[in-house]
Amino acid sequence: MTNSIQTSTTGTATATATATATATKHPSKRRKLTTDHHQNHQEQLLIPGLPDHVAQLCLSLVHPSTLYPVCHSWRRLIYSLSFPPFLSLYAVLSSTNINHRLSNNNPIQSFNFDPISSKWDSLPPPPQDPPLHLLLRHPCFISRDLPIQSISACGRLILIAATSHNFSPALSHPLVFNPLSGEWGFGPHSPHLAAGVLQAQQRTRSMWRVGSDPSSTLGWRGKLCMVNMKGDAPKEGLVYDTEKDAWENMPEARGVLRKYDPERDYWEHMMESERLVGAQKIAAGGGRVCVIRGCSTEIVVLDVAALPVKLWVVKTPPGFEALAIHILPRMSRPDF
Repeated sequence: MTNSIQTSTTGTATATATATATATKHPSKRRKLTTDHHQNHQEQLLIPGLPDHVAQLCLSLVHPSTLYPVCHSWRRLIYSLSFPPFLSLYAVLSSTNINHRLSNNNPIQSFNFDPISSKWDSLPPPPQDPPLHLLLRHPCFISRDLPIQSISACGRLILIAATSHNFSPALSHPLVFNPLSGEWGFGPHSPHLAAGVLQAQQRTRSMWRVGSDPSSTLGWRGKLCMVNMKGDAPKEGLVYDTEKDAWENMPEARGVLRKYDPERDYWEHMMESERLVGAQKIAAGGGRVCVIRGCSTEIVVLDVAALPVKLWVVKTPPGFEALAIHILPRMSRPDF
């Protein structure tokens, strides 16, 4: 053992002496080694000359879209838990393959669209104990999808209800996805869940109405907005005021995005577009309004913070169409 240590020490000393002699004979090589070491050290710092915790405070004031293309370390930072999460689009998607919809396998998948990288990423699969069997379409019902209910509240994506292959409830408890941890969990089984979600939505949302076919229910500031079900009949909306205990008519809108002004009790016209005609699902947050028309491979995105309002379309991943959309914090990516 002693001989081994001595041999190792001698070998190390010899190697060090050789390296020193080589560097002495070749000063340019020594400068290169020093320069490389200095560059590697600098690349590990978010901002050269500043401790990382100070650099993070500085960079958190810059929009992620500006930081993303600069360097890998900044790109990694904006997806870390230490950086304020930006909002992104989440979608519950179904396969465009009809046979897949009719199968007993799970016909839906959840995806996240990152607005900074403009890429879709699939969410991790939900718990499979007990096994999850959702039914979206049945041969007995022609051209009709069975409902799969999902909501967003308190920064979470919540799958509330669905139908199993024998037409019984597919979920005994709500499934809850936390974007920051990237994990699914089970929510409490409570008859008051809907009321709790309504209260959470009222605290965090502005009131938007879009299109001629919203087919949705939305709660906001003590008011419950409802629009009649899907179909070709004219759409009618009502607003229930919980304080007055009274129903009020909702103004009709066809392909028009309107914003409710509570100070004036008035629906403000924001934008009109053919792409909004027939809208059935809407999500709003962070100055964006996202809309889908039925089961569609296109998601209409409106920048309502800009004047005039800007509109563009995000395509769903190939082979999928959107059933529901939500706006939530982006997923953390520690392995980025």
